[in-house]
Amino acid sequence: MTASPPVDSFDLVIFGGTGDLALRKLIPAMYHRFLDGQIPSDSRILGVAREATDDAAYRDTLKKALLEGGGNKQQIDTFLKQVHYRPLDARKDEGWNEFAQFIGEQPEHIRVFYLSTSPELFTHICNRLGAHGLNKGKSRVVLEKPIGHDLASANEINKDVARVFDESQTFRIDHYLGKETVQNLLALRFGNALFEPLWNAEHIDHVQITVSETLGVGRRGSYYDHSGALRDMVQNHMLQLLCMVAMEPPASLAPNAMRDEKLKVLNALKRIDSTNAAQLTVRGQYRAGASEGKSVPGYIEELGEGKKSNTETFVALKAEIANWRWAGVPFYLRTGKRLPSRLSEIVVAFKHVPHSIFDASAGTLAQNRLVLRLQPDEGVKLWLTIKHPGPGGLRLRHVPLDMSFAEAFGVSQPDAYERLLLDVVRGNPTLFMRSDEVVAAWRWADPILAAWAASGEAPRPYQAGTWGPSAAVALIERDGRTWSEDSDDE
Repeated sequence: MTASPPVDSFDLVIFGGTGDLALRKLIPAMYHRFLDGQIPSDSRILGVAREATDDAAYRDTLKKALLEGGGNKQQIDTFLKQVHYRPLDARKDEGWNEFAQFIGEQPEHIRVFYLSTSPELFTHICNRLGAHGLNKGKSRVVLEKPIGHDLASANEINKDVARVFDESQTFRIDHYLGKETVQNLLALRFGNALFEPLWNAEHIDHVQITVSETLGVGRRGSYYDHSGALRDMVQNHMLQLLCMVAMEPPASLAPNAMRDEKLKVLNALKRIDSTNAAQLTVRGQYRAGASEGKSVPGYIEELGEGKKSNTETFVALKAEIANWRWAGVPFYLRTGKRLPSRLSEIVVAFKHVPHSIFDASAGTLAQNRLVLRLQPDEGVKLWLTIKHPGPGGLRLRHVPLDMSFAEAFGVSQPDAYERLLLDVVRGNPTLFMRSDEVVAAWRWADPILAAWAASGEAPRPYQAGTWGPSAAVALIERDGRTWSEDSDDE
């Protein structure tokens, strides 16, 4: 295996540097790239937050997190020499002159400003970066989702950021697009003559996209209660996955060629609003139950005593794309917290053969399905019908051609942030969202949120450790289909 090429020297500044995302994902991602020899020795990583701490204390915090992740103490110590910390309040002017002076010490470096903060701070941070001239030259800004909480706020953020950083400098991150399995979808579709001729309404019966979590909201309750599952997962992650499945073949892998095709899909999504939301969507909220063998509280209990909330922790919906390739093919999406397993997968279900030559004694013909597992155990399965071996006559069996990435390539898959952070340094925006994509996604999601608000109905309750409200099962089964479970096909 050849070593990955290093990138040019850079400064990575993480606003929200003491937050959960920085500690669990961003810093570990850079540590793993350091181990792979991709971080030049004069590059710097700077955590920025309001906490009044210093380099030494910050490094101690990071060291503990990296050791818990299985890191090597000596390698961690070497890596942390490139890590610094600056206390800074994005809403105040104090400290910005010193911050700008520190960043300006190496003006030849690529500068990446990662805004791992609430969207309300994006404008404040960008304005101050611009005021100190830190938006010039090889500077880039990364916007963490969500980009706003509705169409109006997303438009406002896009306009405010654009006053300081032009579109070529702006990277709107969705880490799902950095996952190896998602990128392999491109290779499967466009690199194999087997699939692309079948990738249309004539041959595909339906598509399912599932992103499930076993965890509850935990310490994110305050944020999550103002967001909910539709804003937190569907409007960004799941729509991006849908676009990757449904887009037309781009002319090339050039960034705008890819993003142009994704935008066409978003603009072709059929509208879901007050006239049809009750038939096409299900929202739920988990109650107390059992998860991973332990009793767990319900959503309201996790929010705190005396709290009430109509925020959904589960969404299932049926989407359709109004174009020639996908006319009549439903895309079923479901996501939720406190579900039975942690799972992210895409299932492409092909139509049944037009005529079966087998009699009833052979068994039932099942659909061919292509299953792309994003997490855990990244891999690809193609479910096929074959003859069961043995002399007992012709009996059919549904079995998978199963490829685990870890087994096939002998290495663990890198975290998506490892790929995406260095793509920012390289200035490659292919796997990032363009502003018009964000706008189109909110334009589709807003009427759903408005329909739910207008109905006045509370989310349907479901017990923690189950697959959501029974209405989610009815949503797909009234079309004569079922939610995919690999164990059902073994």
